[in-house]
Amino acid sequence: MALIVIGIVLVIAVIWLISSYNKFIKMGNKVEEAFSTMDVFLKKRYDLIPNLVETIKGYAKHESQTLEKVIAARSSAMNATSMDEKIKCEQKFQSMIGSLFAISEQYPQLKANENFMSLQADLKSIEDDIANARKYYNAVCLKFNNLVMMFPTNILAGIFHFTKKPMYEVNDASQRENVNVQF
Repeated sequence: MALIVIGIVLVIAVIWLISSYNKFIKMGNKVEEAFSTMDVFLKKRYDLIPNLVETIKGYAKHESQTLEKVIAARSSAMNATSMDEKIKCEQKFQSMIGSLFAISEQYPQLKANENFMSLQADLKSIEDDIANARKYYNAVCLKFNNLVMMFPTNILAGIFHFTKKPMYEVNDASQRENVNVQF
């Protein structure tokens, strides 16, 4: 009788182990998928920014240093390889986009430019998509991180070296404000 009870307990433990491990794999894949989704929208924005910069250059020739910083921040964000690095570079790039809008506020004729208005509308749409993708990414990371940190799955996480995933957080208070794309 004792052997049967031990056997049942072992079977339950093995089923729990397999189920929990598979849950980690499934959630890890969801985190990667969520980050990839956000990355697609970020790339769309990266592709749009040079057009926006070129449009602004025609009206604000003496603002070249600011425009060069925007392009440099864009390049850093595009070339980042890890999730952590990409998130940090993206935060810097996001703050640089604000400087583009500050420049455009100084040039009324730029705000009336049809091409600029179209680019601005495209950027607003992409920013909305990025915001939604970030929410999804952070929600999936939260679920994964809970698995990593909560008992008893934290034991399994330690054994198989599952670690917390980085959340997409805004560290700079000025970045917490919405990017103003209304001209």
